[in-house]
Amino acid sequence: MNLPRGMKDFETDEQTKLEFVRTKFLETCKIFGFSFMDPSPIELVSVIEAKSGPAIRDEIYFFTDKGEREVALRFDFTVGLTRYVVEQKSLKLPAKIAAFGGVWRYDEPQKGRYRYFHQWDLEIYGKPSLESDAEIIEFTSKFFSRLNLKGVTIHISHRKLVEAVVNKVFESDDPRLVSDIFRAIDKIQKKRKDEILQEYQAKGYAKEKLEKILEFSKISGAPEQVEKEFDMAAIPAWMELKELFSSLKNRGVENVMVNFGIVRGLDYYSGVVFEAFDVKSEVGALVGGGRYDSLPKAFGRDDIGATGVAGGVERIILSLESQGMQNLEQKPVVSVLFVNEQMLKPAVGIASRLRQMDIPTEIDLLGRPFKKQMENATNSKFAIIVAPKEYAERQVLVKNMDDGTEKLVHVDLIFSDANSLLGIS
Repeated sequence: MNLPRGMKDFETDEQTKLEFVRTKFLETCKIFGFSFMDPSPIELVSVIEAKSGPAIRDEIYFFTDKGEREVALRFDFTVGLTRYVVEQKSLKLPAKIAAFGGVWRYDEPQKGRYRYFHQWDLEIYGKPSLESDAEIIEFTSKFFSRLNLKGVTIHISHRKLVEAVVNKVFESDDPRLVSDIFRAIDKIQKKRKDEILQEYQAKGYAKEKLEKILEFSKISGAPEQVEKEFDMAAIPAWMELKELFSSLKNRGVENVMVNFGIVRGLDYYSGVVFEAFDVKSEVGALVGGGRYDSLPKAFGRDDIGATGVAGGVERIILSLESQGMQNLEQKPVVSVLFVNEQMLKPAVGIASRLRQMDIPTEIDLLGRPFKKQMENATNSKFAIIVAPKEYAERQVLVKNMDDGTEKLVHVDLIFSDANSLLGIS
């Protein structure tokens, strides 16, 4: 009776934190004017392969259904949202769409990500523009601010820019070579430089050329700093990247920097790419995104551009926990206790009325002794004690479970002034 490897049960505390992130995400979506939807959790394998190629089968859960169709559990939201937009011929553009939910990946389980985990996702479809890219990055920055997650920095690069440098150094414009070198750049975040050089020399790449690229990938900082370290004048897409930073500055987004080591792992990215990191945490990238105009084209719409971002919710929660996660907005729980069996009915009535007022309320369902009820109420902020003598005069005892103070209160006052009486806002 064990779970499959990489799966887990999400208990109350985790669900509370997931819901907290989801609520903040939906609030931010509303502020930025994103429509919210939930694309199908099952896609045709052929649709998923349009994004990532046949090799994606090694990373997804797929099977043949009863109609002999090859289908797969969604491994992200981008595929489903793009498929949806391409199908909607009359959809008004630009379309700004958001999603939040579970995804499945047959990866090696790691800290902050099981084989089933949660993502938030944003996409903008329409005519390609730097302002759309800036909007996605601004949302990401403001969302982390709403979560009160400190120390998050967004690292930004441009695929065409890094590709131009690779082509120049290797004196080749072979797409396969570019993809191979991009993987080397991506690996430098996780492996030692000498290991990568040894691996790629075995593939036939010249050591000195690869070293140049790896050194270039280490360049980071504000655009002004980057220009001091490297002559960017003749490199295509640099001006485009500078324009993006100018737009972000105008939007009040300060927690951004250039990082040429960010290339993103998927080959379909075609322009701006970025990842966000918590500088105080070692969980890896919290989000990743960029422009991917080639995916709508692969789905049959070469008139639509696309840019987006996805974030790992469990990783974000780990970062929040490392910073104390003090900003969970939960109402305090109230426990209604009854001294004896005769007081059960009025106690249940009080609990029900409090629940009608949207106050989280607990009451014993097993008729246990008062002492046991009191023990189980230690996690509540207040206990309302219903006793025969007091209730005969329409009074109950309200006990503050934090400091132990008690006071007799008329039942009607609880319902008319519960917010101030029970410290509930």
